[in-house]
Amino acid sequence: MDLNFTPEEEAFRAEVRQFLKDNLPEELTTKVRNGLEFTKEDIEQWHAILQSRNWLAATWPVEHGGPGWNATQRHIFDEERSLANAPTVVPFGVGMLGPVLLKFGTEEQKATILPRILDGTDWWCQGYSEPGAGSDLASLKTRAIRDGDDYIINGQKTWTTLGQHADKIFCLVRTSTEGKPQEGISFILVDIDTPGIEMRPIRLLEGGYEVNEVFFTDVRVPASNMVGEENQGWTIAKYLLTHERTGIAGVGYSTQALIELRALAKKLKRRGKPLAEDPIFMSRVAEIEIDLEAMRITNLRMLSGGGAMGTVSSMLKVKGTVIRQAINDLARRALGPAACPFPSEEVLGNLAVAPPEAANNAASYFNNRKLSIFGGSNEIQRNIITKELFMG
Repeated sequence: MDLNFTPEEEAFRAEVRQFLKDNLPEELTTKVRNGLEFTKEDIEQWHAILQSRNWLAATWPVEHGGPGWNATQRHIFDEERSLANAPTVVPFGVGMLGPVLLKFGTEEQKATILPRILDGTDWWCQGYSEPGAGSDLASLKTRAIRDGDDYIINGQKTWTTLGQHADKIFCLVRTSTEGKPQEGISFILVDIDTPGIEMRPIRLLEGGYEVNEVFFTDVRVPASNMVGEENQGWTIAKYLLTHERTGIAGVGYSTQALIELRALAKKLKRRGKPLAEDPIFMSRVAEIEIDLEAMRITNLRMLSGGGAMGTVSSMLKVKGTVIRQAINDLARRALGPAACPFPSEEVLGNLAVAPPEAANNAASYFNNRKLSIFGGSNEIQRNIITKELFMG
């Protein structure tokens, strides 16, 4: 489809394609294509490859080690990365904390922390959600009480993605109980090796280990680890979540997933004919394709205005996750019995589906149910959109 990219933008697209062709390891594309779990070493390898070109921190300015890309270049890179079956970048350091420090951090925090994110010295995870504070994040109860030059933290965080690999965590903590709940929250950086921190794994429905719960018991953290002013955390949290929700839209991911779904439909047969000739199934594919095209255009319109903020990021998050889950669902339906977590060779043989194409479909389907929950559930995002657009 012609989206009227400029010659310079198309030249950049060609540069990205060549870089991926020359530098993307085949073993990583195989894992992406088949929905296999990445090791910490896999992720560190990919981050190092990108950083060798200063392409790791796509949103950062050149003076802080980023590529200095504009919003359209970031869109092109993400789209080409997805089409090449390259891994995503783990966002917590480069995509979340980095932009927060660039906007709210002290010069010392920027000079100390940002280079360590880029070279892989520090691995960050996110401490936002709690057992009683997920979408209603303002009700969080983890406390940080000032004690001289330190804060003492007590509480619990949950759904901490890839925390088992991390050595640092950025947290929202309650530093005041006065006024509205949002007014008493602060944003603080914590070393996971600090005494009093315990991380416990949470096993997911498909059996994977991706998230954790984290317990803080009298954890002493230097006051200099506070980002921004005390009780400014809600403003910082909203800024960070805008970046997270825009990324969750996953235009490039859905584009590649739809290509693979169409290829699968040509290979599978129903009643002696390829599934690609089934009018009901293909009408569902067409509906998703139309929605994806509309979202891509909306995303590009947003980029032309300088980036996603406010309700736009919420709309992209809602629509993007609905589309991604719809593609997962259609792939599961197409595979039928072969979509089970551990299909037998007999089942796979009867359906003429190679094991790599089917063996992890159920795991991907179940895992991606989370997309409409994290980053602020879709129900909450719809409330935000309604309030801001129709209620002022």
